[in-house]
Amino acid sequence: MLFLELLAFGMPVISFAYPHNPIKSPSLRRDVQADNTVKVVGPEDYCLVMPRDPHTNIGDSEYPGGTQVFCSSIARSADEQGLLPDNFWENVELHEDQGDNGGKYVQLTGCIRPSLIDRLNQLDEGGQYDSSGGREGRGNPRDSVCVGYNHYVELVEPALNRSCIRCCEDFDDCVVSKDTKGCPAVIPGNYFNCD
Repeated sequence: MLFLELLAFGMPVISFAYPHNPIKSPSLRRDVQADNTVKVVGPEDYCLVMPRDPHTNIGDSEYPGGTQVFCSSIARSADEQGLLPDNFWENVELHEDQGDNGGKYVQLTGCIRPSLIDRLNQLDEGGQYDSSGGREGRGNPRDSVCVGYNHYVELVEPALNRSCIRCCEDFDDCVVSKDTKGCPAVIPGNYFNCD
């Protein structure tokens, strides 16, 4: 539905009404569904992208429909989101700061227990998911977003028992060009000597 309104200055304003209630990214550049939306609020309140199918390498899940968002019990808000066990992180650190351009970011870094979620191949050296890389800069998974931020980058490294995610206001704070360099290169933080 299209609505046309006139403001006090006589300027027309066009607005749209949608029959559904998708989650809007802060940049309003796209609509997304709950199973394509990551979240970082704290060490017990988060959602991460994971392979949709059991025992899958991260790189092998990077095709349309190959991923699903899994959340902590506190963060899970929809049936289409998978559930991560409460002890998925063995050691995790939350860090919030501002980047070089003043944009806020929030991140989780640390050690995971990949054996607790059947989606991961424990021998996989891992890979990257993000909102702003890939074909046409629309991310992988395509059109995925982080709640409250314009961009995100996430790495899952099961063979190293390590993972990291950063949600950013500013694109420059979520580096998507180092996807083979590992968590410490992409998202500097505390990794507790995961092994």
